Amino acid sequence: MAIQVQVWTNSEVSRELHRFDAYVLDRVARPERREGREDPLILSTPFEDSGRATRTSLALSRHPGWLLALQHGLKHVPYCLEAREGEKTRGLLPLAYVRSLLFGRFLVSLPYLNTGGVLTHDPAVGTLLIDRAVQLADELKVRYLELRHEQPIDHPALNAQMADKVHMRLPLPPNSQELWNHLPSKVRNQIRKAQKINLTVVWSNHDLLSEFYDVFSENMRDLGTPAYGLAFFQSILDQFPDHAELAVVRHGRVAVAVALLLHGWGVSEVPSASSLRHYRASNANMLLYWHLLERAIKRGNHVFDFGRSSKESNTYRFKKQWGARPEPAIWQYYLRRGSIRDLRPENPKYQRLSRLWQYLPLRLTRSIGPWIVRGIP
Repeated sequence: MAIQVQVWTNSEVSRELHRFDAYVLDRVARPERREGREDPLILSTPFEDSGRATRTSLALSRHPGWLLALQHGLKHVPYCLEAREGEKTRGLLPLAYVRSLLFGRFLVSLPYLNTGGVLTHDPAVGTLLIDRAVQLADELKVRYLELRHEQPIDHPALNAQMADKVHMRLPLPPNSQELWNHLPSKVRNQIRKAQKINLTVVWSNHDLLSEFYDVFSENMRDLGTPAYGLAFFQSILDQFPDHAELAVVRHGRVAVAVALLLHGWGVSEVPSASSLRHYRASNANMLLYWHLLERAIKRGNHVFDFGRSSKESNTYRFKKQWGARPEPAIWQYYLRRGSIRDLRPENPKYQRLSRLWQYLPLRLTRSIGPWIVRGIP
């Protein structure tokens, strides 16, 4: 029976989501094998020094439910391409249609997240899904189609790629004491310093959203970057109530460092974390990450994903000191016009605007920032 690619959008995505979920999560329970290699849908990472067997893992960022979180929180139009053979799902490609008067139109898998793209164990199905995504990009007249892959997929329409950043991932031991013993003495001393000044760490979800956003938005302003709006983080917590949580480090009653932690199947990841600059000497950020790692271990996960970083950047070195290892991040493009670098932070035009943003009043950046950033792919 021939494989057909069905395009679902808007309310259809919500209606069919249970089937998409079942397809993805079934790959965790019973991963396909091909020529002795792990299903490319699955992230599988061994902790070589612990004697623990390699286990199949899936990050929450690969869950199709993100289409609804992006729709509700950022007003993106969701598309899900489904490869079907009769009544069976053979592959998925979730996409978000990003529109902005400032920047134009884009088709992305998926905004905000570090990993996206094709979900299938069959290369031929992957080709069919990309064929249809390219056709959809032409229909929508976007500047480019962006697929946030970890390994490149060979396809004639994918005419550009960006691979200057890497994922930083840490294999986790079975308990936090073993992790502590493997940390460099400098890292342990910084954590102890934060503990001695009576910083406290609290966990919750919606109850901490206001504190989380106050710190997050201030830190992003200080970095010269517009921040996602409060409604977007609300939509993430709504969509993943059992898998997403917030951590807040307080100095007395003041929130000084925060993070959004996502728990998948074997993998925990931190897509957003921030701390206040004037509390840097307290090492609140170090205490925050120690608690994030402890939390991931307590959830039974065996990989911690720190997110992407440019090689040898400050964030790369920060993550490396915890023992994180670099893994490929190959973002592939069907470029229709312009350059994939036009909207990157390293563009001189945006560097000037970034410096200006740092001096704007916080109330103003919180007001207009979400409107700007929702249009950036």
